[in-house]
Parts: sequence; C-alpha cells; structure tokens
Amino acid sequence: MHPLHDYVVKQLADKLKDRRVVVWYDERGEFRPFVDEVRGGPRAAAEPVAVGVAGIKASLAEYAGSLFELRAVVEPLVSGDKPDALVVYIPGLAHDAKASVLMELEKAGRTWKPELKQLAKNVLLQKYTLGVVDEMLPFDRKVSYEDLARAAAGNSGAEPPSILKSIFHDASGNDGLLTAWLVSDARDAEIVSKEATRELTKLVKARLGLDLVADSPLAKLRAIVLRYVLAGEFRLDLSCDPPASLDSVAKPPTKDEESAVRELARRLRTGHADTYAALADRVEEELGLKNAKLSPGALGSIDTFRFEERALLRHAGELVANCKFESALSLVAEREQSFWLDRDVARKAQWEATRRMAELGDLAVQVKAAVGKTSGDAATWLDAYVTQSGSGWFRVDQAQRRMEAWVANLDEEPEERPLAVVRRAYEDAVHTMAEAFTKALGKAGWAVPGALHQTRIWSEVVNDKPKPVAYFLVDAMRFEMGVELAERLPKTSEVAVRAAVGALPSITPIGMAALMPGASASFSVVEEKDKLGARIDDAFLPDLAARKKHAAARVPKLVDLALDELLSLQPSKLAKKVEGAQVVLVRSQEIDHAGENGFTYQARQVMDTVIDNLARALGKLARAGIEHAVVSADHGHLFFATDRDESMRTDAPGGNTVELHRRCWIGRGGATSAGCVRVSASQLGYASDLELVFPAATGVFKAGGDLAFHHGGPSLQEMVIPVLTVRTKTRDSVRPGSKQTGTIEATGLPEAVTNRIFSVTFKLPPMQYSLGASPDATTQVRPLLMAAGKQVGAVGMAVDAQFDRATGTVKLEPNKPVTIAFLLSDESAASLRVVVQDPTTDAELYRSPTDIPVRLGV
Repeated sequence: MHPLHDYVVKQLADKLKDRRVVVWYDERGEFRPFVDEVRGGPRAAAEPVAVGVAGIKASLAEYAGSLFELRAVVEPLVSGDKPDALVVYIPGLAHDAKASVLMELEKAGRTWKPELKQLAKNVLLQKYTLGVVDEMLPFDRKVSYEDLARAAAGNSGAEPPSILKSIFHDASGNDGLLTAWLVSDARDAEIVSKEATRELTKLVKARLGLDLVADSPLAKLRAIVLRYVLAGEFRLDLSCDPPASLDSVAKPPTKDEESAVRELARRLRTGHADTYAALADRVEEELGLKNAKLSPGALGSIDTFRFEERALLRHAGELVANCKFESALSLVAEREQSFWLDRDVARKAQWEATRRMAELGDLAVQVKAAVGKTSGDAATWLDAYVTQSGSGWFRVDQAQRRMEAWVANLDEEPEERPLAVVRRAYEDAVHTMAEAFTKALGKAGWAVPGALHQTRIWSEVVNDKPKPVAYFLVDAMRFEMGVELAERLPKTSEVAVRAAVGALPSITPIGMAALMPGASASFSVVEEKDKLGARIDDAFLPDLAARKKHAAARVPKLVDLALDELLSLQPSKLAKKVEGAQVVLVRSQEIDHAGENGFTYQARQVMDTVIDNLARALGKLARAGIEHAVVSADHGHLFFATDRDESMRTDAPGGNTVELHRRCWIGRGGATSAGCVRVSASQLGYASDLELVFPAATGVFKAGGDLAFHHGGPSLQEMVIPVLTVRTKTRDSVRPGSKQTGTIEATGLPEAVTNRIFSVTFKLPPMQYSLGASPDATTQVRPLLMAAGKQVGAVGMAVDAQFDRATGTVKLEPNKPVTIAFLLSDESAASLRVVVQDPTTDAELYRSPTDIPVRLGV
C-alpha cells in the first residue's frame, strides 16, 4: 500500500486490541477510499465482510442510511461473552453522544472520530519539517485521501523530502531540530550550501509564529530567534508589565505558539545547560535586563535569565531584614529547583543561608513570644525548653547553630543586614529567656523540682546500665546537640534523650566532676590551695588529672579514651583495648577547646562535626562489643556570632576573687552590680563559704575569655544538659569495618578540595533494591567526608533529592543522578575521602578510590 494507509491501519489496530469493537464516525466521508482499500473494493452487500487489520482478523460493517439496520446486522457478532473483532464504519453522519442508536456498542467498545488531515500530518512529519507540512495542508484547502497518500508516498508532484531533516538527522522532531540549530552554528554552512534556509524559516514560522527574512545571514536569524524564545518565556512568566527593552521583540501570537516557546526554552536548558547559560547571559545583556526596574515579586517561577535569581535572593534577604520570615521561607521553597541554582553550588549555598536565617528568625520570634506568656516555677521553664513535642524552645538554639555553622563555611558571607537582624532576634529571645529563668530559679532556691541533677547521672543512669557500658563526657554540648545526636544514630539503635540540670557554676572543672562516681552522695564546690574545684568525699578534683585518678579508683576495669583516639584506632585494636572493661570513659573537648580559645570561627565549624563523630564512636564501640552507652555533658554554652556589645559587659564584683569567667565570678565579698545576681555556695547545697555572682541575663563580666562563646552562668543554654541512653544493636551481617562498595556510582569528584563547599554527583544504579521492593523504590544513604577515621564534613544540601538535615541522610532513586553539596567542617584535614554509608548499619556503599587533598584558598 503506502505510508498513510499503514499509519491509519496501525491506529485502527491499536483500538481493536484495546476493546475489540470500534465504532468509527467519519462525518465528512474522508476515509471511504481507505475503507475500500481495507475491504479490497467498494461495498457490495449489507452484510459485514471479513477483513485483516494489521494481522487482526475482524469483521467490517458499513452504514448505508439506517443505524437500526446496521445495529441488527452486527448484533450476532457481539452477542457472545467475548465478541469477535468488529469495525463499524459510519461515513457521512455526525456522532450523537446523548442519543446514539449504537450506544451499547460504543460503551462496550471504542468510539473513534479521527481527522484525516491530522493523521496525514503525523505521517508527513516523518519526512518533512513542520513549515513544509503546513504548506502542504493549508486549513482553507480541501485535500483528498488520494492526494495525501501520494504526498506520504513521495510520488510525483509532492514536495521533495526535507533537506533540514537530512542535515539534522540526529535530532528528534521539529523541536529537537530547532534546539540543535540554536545551540550551535556547526551546520550553518551545510544549510546554506543545500539552500535549506527557506525551509528553516518556514519551520520557525509554523512552530513559533515568528516571521523571518529568508535571505538574512543564519547568525542573525539565530540571534533573532533566541531573543524571541527567551524574551517570550520571560515575558509570559512576569506578573507585571515587561521592561521597555522587550518592546522590540515580537510576541508569540497564539497560545499554541506560547507553549512552543516555553517548550523550546525548556529543551535548551535541560539538554544544553552550559550553552544555554552563555546564550541567556548574552540575550540578557543585549536586552539590558540586569538593570531593569522590576518588582522581584513579579518575577515568575522559571529562571530564564541569571539576573532573576540574584534579584530574588536580594528580595528574600530584604524579607528577612524586614522580619517577614514566613514569606522568605516560602520564596526560598519555591526556588529550590531552579535552573541557575541547580548548576551553581555557590549560589545555592547562598539561598540555603537565607533559608536558615529565615528559619532562625521565625523561631526566635515564636520563642520570645512564648517566653513572654510563660509563668510558673523553674520546672515549668525547664519543661518548656526541653519538650520534644515540636514546641521546645531548644529548637531556636538548634536553628542558630545550624545557621552559624553554614555561614561560617561560605566563601562569601550573606548580606549583612538580614544576618544582623536574625542574630539580634536570637539574642533578644535568649536574653529574655535567661532573664526570666534566672528569676524563677532564684525563687525556687536555685533548684529545679523533679529534675534529674547532674550529680545523679552516674548513680541513677550509668550505674544501672548493663555492663560493659560506654560513658561519654562531652565538653560544652548543649541540650539541642544531644537531641540532634539521637536523630543521627542508626534506626536500629534504642535511644532515649532526657534533660538534666547542671551544677553551678557551669564551668568545666565543676560540671565534669559532677558527672563522676560518688557525686550524688557528696559534692561541693570549694577552694583549696588557691584553686577552685569540686570535692567528692575526701577527693579534691580541680582538673582532668584529678578526675581521671578519682574515676580509676572508684570504677574497676575502667578504660579511659579521648574521642580522637577512639576514632583513630583500628577495629581490632579498639576491640583489644576495651576487652574486659566494665566502663569505657570517652572524653570529648573539641567544642569547648575551640570556643574558649577564641576560635569562634572554628567553634562554629566543629559543632556539627562533633555530633557526627560521636555517632561514629558509638557505632565503633558497639562493633567492639560495647552496645550500651550513656552520653552527657559538663555544661552547655551561650554562643553569639559577634562580641558582646559594651552595654552587655559588666564590671567584675572585685573583693576576694577566686576565679573570674565571662559568665561567673567565684570568691568572697565584693559588689553586686545592677543586672547581676549573687548566691552563696551554701544556697546551692555546697559545704563552702564561697559566693557566686552571675549576670542575670546574657551579659558578661569584663574579664578574660571569649566574648562570643561562653558559659558559667545559669541560663537554660548553659545549665541544661542532655542525657542520652543508647543501645546500638549490631547485625551479624555487618561485621566491623565491613564494606558493601560498588552499589553507588559517583562522578565529579574534585582533584583537590579548594572550597569548603563542593559538590559530587551520585547515582544509584538500576536494580539496587531489596528483594520484593519496587524497582523505583528509594534508598536512604548518609554521605560523609572522612579523614583518618574521623568525620570531617557532611551533606550541606542536596539538589533534586529529599535531604533530612537532622539525620544527614539523602534519598536516592534508581538511575537518577543527585548532586550533593558537601560541607567541610574540619579545615585541619590534609586530605579526605568521600564516603556513602547505609544509615541503618553504617556499612559503606561507596568510598572514593583515593585520598583527595585539601587545599583551601588555592
């Protein structure tokens, strides 16, 4: 036959396969010649005839003036449970959907009302471009089936086959051809030599509605079409009047052509991202859009031009600066999957910073309002701070830490004004909270009724655990960090988090001593030989050496390890070291060391790293046979990004000073300045004549020590510490150090890490899913940066994937590339490996093949 016949046969066969019965209405009788071809000649009798439709044996019945007669003729063919294949052809009659005589047949089968020109167009587009086909099938000219059959067959008198299609033989369809031409001039010479420019201009007119002068140079035509497409998409997306510079660019005249403009712009971005960026930048420059006076709120959801992203980020910053935090969060959420951000990790990092600023500002406002409505004793305030139902005030500290850690790692800090606004909002909330809690604590006699006190953690928590047990003493870990640690642990772990109230003053020698065995029975803060320390029974504990000696004397078979040492030990050496131990004491001083030594910047970076490394240490100990663990802290901390304002600095009391810290004075006598509170050691339950003076809110004394990171006072952030009880179950199938590498692919690994934020693309290959699971099921993974057994970085953002910031996990879908932006938290690492773990078992799913050197600033 011919291509048009074959195409119509295929369409008819597909419908027969679907429902067995096709009722075909041909109102204009255009398909009579086709039906004659199928039947093998004109209709000769009223009875149905047997025909073949693409290998399907069917009966063909044709309308000849009476639908009732037609129904009677075909009823015997469809009366069985499984009717024979049947085509009921009805030429010259319109379909009456509401009162059709053949309604039962139509409901049981398929009603088909094809248009000859559309089917022919589909066939012709396989040989010709759209502009040529539109000329062959004008709307105002009647074309017969025979004419179209000859054109489709390429017989004499038809248009010659498309030259453009032969030039762009590797392009799919008209849009693919136009896209290939717009992104490259590599085939321009061939277009000119084969005289295909006229066909190209026809195609642009037919698809996009743009008239072009065919004798213009192709470079000029390309520039005109690019401006038309990009300006068209940009204009369609605006919710305000476009800038005057777009007046010289024509508009798509119809809805179909508007859709075509959008589709072509989408193809340029998705198929040729790098080229698109350069082309869009050029058109943006030509149209002067960078300096256009447009309301950022009027910009649409599609980032046609680079300036849109920057204008919207400035707008988001302005929303934050004006305390419109919810609006800023909504704007950031809308832009998370935009073209310009997905291809530029540095820009996406700026948006992430804005989101974190808005989250902190929003929480700070909520918490400050809640504090203003709270009354009651100290226990009420403690409960409001630590509740994990979603409204706990500790969340604002968590949001502040996450924001500050992120900002500290940006190569370019965000705009100063919004950052200053949210920092001030946080400081105001914490100041109000500290002032009110200190008053409530004083009224309660400096005790919190019903709360677990720090001195009882050993006797009531650690001592009750099955042995062997690990006891983690983390210097300066706030309550919120303990909650996050619990969230980071494998799902197979049994974890509980509760709050304890720390001993005053909230400084390391006192808090660490309060965690020691024997503290619940006898604990005082005393001065001995001009040193401040804690006394438990007859033991004076002013420093680490004294505490280690005390613990070793009280706890048989005690093993004492620093966190760094534990993480660096090989599994076999660790197992040998803890073999036979009843208690493994693990000390971490990273947070306090960075903060108290004035390394504010490093303190912001190290906080997240410590949480991750504690989680790793718990897993390593479990695989070494220490499944049970208790994690707690000596104190929390107050942390602000900048030095305390002069108005927040108070003169020290003077008198007989034993020790002076930013947040507490310990001694005898002296003066109590306005805004400070004095309490005797005996009021705190200590057998001592010492006195303590604290700033009543978040102020500091004029003393040595850091002005941004400090502790020692009675704020909730300093006094409330986490107590985690953990049981990490190990699986037989996952041995210490086991690896399941090769299940994840990685591309884009850097030759060297030169920025603290860098990206790697991961892909889960097809069929990497559990038995019985769906082939498209997601897999949850935890990507990490590792160096010498320690975690030195984690995921900061994930492009086009679900990322849980609390657990550090990302969901991967089979065969879908996901770009991960890593955040390097420990700048001391000389080199690192990129690692991907199973968060349930800690098994490695991927490890970069070689060490990647770290060369920041290069």
